[in-house]
Amino acid sequence: MHVLFACPHNDPADWLPGLTAELPDCKISVWDPSGPPSGADVALVWKPPAALIEHETGLKALFNLGAGVDALLQMDLPPHIQIVRLEDAGMGVQMAEYALYALLRVSRRFGQYERDQAEQRWAPQPGLRREQWPVGVLGLGEMGGRVAQSIAAFDYPVLGWSRSPRTVAGVQTYAGTEQLPAFLRRTRVLVNVLPLTPETTGILDRAILSQLMPGAHLINVGRGGHVNEADLLALLDEGKLDGATLDVFDTEPLPAGHPLWSHPRVHVTPHIAASTLRAEAIAQIAAKIRRLARGEPISGVVAPQRGY
Repeated sequence: MHVLFACPHNDPADWLPGLTAELPDCKISVWDPSGPPSGADVALVWKPPAALIEHETGLKALFNLGAGVDALLQMDLPPHIQIVRLEDAGMGVQMAEYALYALLRVSRRFGQYERDQAEQRWAPQPGLRREQWPVGVLGLGEMGGRVAQSIAAFDYPVLGWSRSPRTVAGVQTYAGTEQLPAFLRRTRVLVNVLPLTPETTGILDRAILSQLMPGAHLINVGRGGHVNEADLLALLDEGKLDGATLDVFDTEPLPAGHPLWSHPRVHVTPHIAASTLRAEAIAQIAAKIRRLARGEPISGVVAPQRGY
């Protein structure tokens, strides 16, 4: 098996030693777009250029070095090439940490205490009543399920919505388009963990966000393309949303001067909710490559028609 490292934005020196140790029987090389085709069987990628597919015509699988595969699904890939996503690889716990951080910052009013400190004001806020802060997790895949269960462990009421029915311990679940309005009406803090697909692009617009409980807060750790930013800003200005914690954006880095930077009800972080952990990712990918080499099935293969 020939494995090609084709991540122009990552230093191969950070990845090759671990890959070589995990896959001693494989040939491992770095993609050189100026050289002849490598003849590789599989490639490790993150937002690769279209030239990779044109150059490396022997590829049978692309292993994505991140959770989101939307960039790959937008490419014109031959139908025989499998897309294989990372399954957690240390990102689930990070996503849960971020969601909890954002939820606690809002429900425990830590943001207000930051403002009070700047003005040297001593002003204890009322105690937290968790029943007043129902949390809805939009998307109950591997990441979303971990987020929902982690929040439930802190005794917040937790709801979860997914396209098809799922069962998550400690979480009241909803499924399908027909149950989405009931999910939204009972949600005060909405945590978006959906994959980005044609069906979910722009899903967080005025029509959806207006159905949340009064005083609602949006936490977006999915993709920037899920949010209609103009609708979000308008709802914040109108007081129909209390605030938003945003880690992902339509354009990244978020452009200088963008109104989300300075909006008083928006908390911005630079796409850091869950980063790929190299050692965990290498171990997972290597195990799957070994199975492929033996002709065995692997998990995490993306269904293009679903988008995940």
